[in-house]
Amino acid sequence: MAVYFCIAAAYVIATGTGAGIGYGIGGFWDNETHLSAAFYGGAAGLGLTGAVLYFFREYILYIVKAGHIAVMVELLQDRTIPDGKGQIAYTRQMVTERFGSANILFGIDQLVKGVITAVTGLLEGLFSFLPIPGLDRLMAIARAYLKVAVGLLDEVMLAPCFQTRAENPYDASRTALVLYAQNAKPLLYSAAWVTAWGWVLSIIVFVVMLVPAGAVVYLMPGQMSSGAFVFAILFAWATKVALIEPFAIACMMQAYFKVTEGQIRNPEWEAKLDRVSGKFKTLSSKAAQFAGFGGGKSMKEAAV
Repeated sequence: MAVYFCIAAAYVIATGTGAGIGYGIGGFWDNETHLSAAFYGGAAGLGLTGAVLYFFREYILYIVKAGHIAVMVELLQDRTIPDGKGQIAYTRQMVTERFGSANILFGIDQLVKGVITAVTGLLEGLFSFLPIPGLDRLMAIARAYLKVAVGLLDEVMLAPCFQTRAENPYDASRTALVLYAQNAKPLLYSAAWVTAWGWVLSIIVFVVMLVPAGAVVYLMPGQMSSGAFVFAILFAWATKVALIEPFAIACMMQAYFKVTEGQIRNPEWEAKLDRVSGKFKTLSSKAAQFAGFGGGKSMKEAAV
């Protein structure tokens, strides 16, 4: 909550500062230019903050999301945190032990996203052969929705790395993806329902946040009539990623562990993923490379 609401605050402060600077500079011209300069200054502050945060996205994943997943896995597996150590410190240690550094975790996350997209594409391909009138339009809608729904699954794929205490995060992620492919139908069904409820809650938060967002915009100089809408989206986004998404991920983790319990990798699905996804092949080669370097002792070398 602290991280994501600070991000939302940074957007608001940068936008307000940009609007103030633009308003001051615009004072050298007529009134219309005066107000336009405030708008462009605010837009520049908003855009600059977005660019900076995009640059730090992998560290946000490493420090916040992976640690959150790690501690949820501990709770779901009925494990206890060692005495004298807080949740944040303990999970940071767990993330470091499993992944070594932020660039390794971020690289694995990007590969996992690519493989999940390929699995979703396989399911879409099966439906395309069905002789149902108007199926193309339905599939276009389903495809767009699935892209949103599978956004939860890439983080869920990190959970088995913590569940099994895997020393090779590439191989653990590879196993998690094969098990996901073997059980894609029930997991996608769960993801679709969880995503739908998540967006319903997010829309409710957005409507509620229009009032404080409007108050913030009222205090800013110049014409920022669209600012209330933008800030309400920001506040709703912060609430979604800080509170709603973690709950959704916890639900999906429970579903994943329940569906895949006791299963092993199916060689047929491994071969199929090798054929349809170059990123799965990359994950496999990095797993072999990592093992060749001796596991956790050479994490950074294996990531090169």
